[in-house]
Amino acid sequence: MIQRVQTIYLLLATAFSGGLIFVFDLWKSVKKNIFVMDLLSSDFLQLKAIPILFLLTALVSLVAIFLYKNRQLQFVIVRISILINLILLGLLIYVSLSLPGETQVSEKGISMFIPILAILLLVLANRAIKKDEDLVKSVDRLR
Repeated sequence: MIQRVQTIYLLLATAFSGGLIFVFDLWKSVKKNIFVMDLLSSDFLQLKAIPILFLLTALVSLVAIFLYKNRQLQFVIVRISILINLILLGLLIYVSLSLPGETQVSEKGISMFIPILAILLLVLANRAIKKDEDLVKSVDRLR
């Protein structure tokens, strides 16, 4: 049942985590805009982990869409995606407070808020999955 509301939430979370990182910049330094995928060429492990976590979140959310037949597993997978997003958010906050080589003040971009939006959408998807599971359990009790 791809037409369920949690599928829309999961698809939006996938689009935010996997698509918008190529559109919006992470921060603007004096010389240029830094995008998420630019961090893969960095020397620091924390900066290399940011794009990997963004893409991992998008992949896990996309996999959760196709687990619609097994709602319990889908529920767990979405919770794992929420956990990855929380780790990503913490890492982004840590990196933004201590940017390596930062000599002048940089302006933070909108990509810093993508994990917050993804977490919100994943929580809404989890709520809808739980609602579906409760509905199925109530119908089973009537039989």
